[in-house]
Amino acid sequence: MIPAMPASAAATARPRQASRAVLWFGRLAAMGTVTALILIAGVWASWGTAQHVLLTKGREQGTVEVTRCGGGTCSGPYAPVSAGSQARGRVVLEDSVAMAEGRTYSVVMKPGSDDAVRSGPAGVLYAWVPLGGALLLASVVVAGGLRRTRVAWVMAGSGVALLTGAFLVV
Repeated sequence: MIPAMPASAAATARPRQASRAVLWFGRLAAMGTVTALILIAGVWASWGTAQHVLLTKGREQGTVEVTRCGGGTCSGPYAPVSAGSQARGRVVLEDSVAMAEGRTYSVVMKPGSDDAVRSGPAGVLYAWVPLGGALLLASVVVAGGLRRTRVAWVMAGSGVALLTGAFLVV
């Protein structure tokens, strides 16, 4: 305590500092939790498709010539490329903006179904698009709630790069 400061002023300063510290830690914990949940949700949404594209060992790989698109899906005959894969008369691909009838796409088959997922660089980037959106959303929380602007810019830049790469490749 400073000798010129009254005892009552020093006593009220400590609780204010303590309450500010508690509020700061509470904000940090809350915004950190929200950021973690956003990023986990982005990875979770991406992993459903990305696991088939990234972990191709032992999976059926081939090509699909798209013959019909409609109702959010495209379909066509499957021609195998990998050993042990069987030809199929019709497999289903999730319709995206870049799908066009008459074009051939390299795909990986989902185990135990007639659903296919695009493979190669286009498939990998397209599978991680939900994570790119999550990075953009989390960067706003990091910048505003955690006040970590450099980290937020890196996250936003990563999200934009991922989304732009997917747009250009697909």
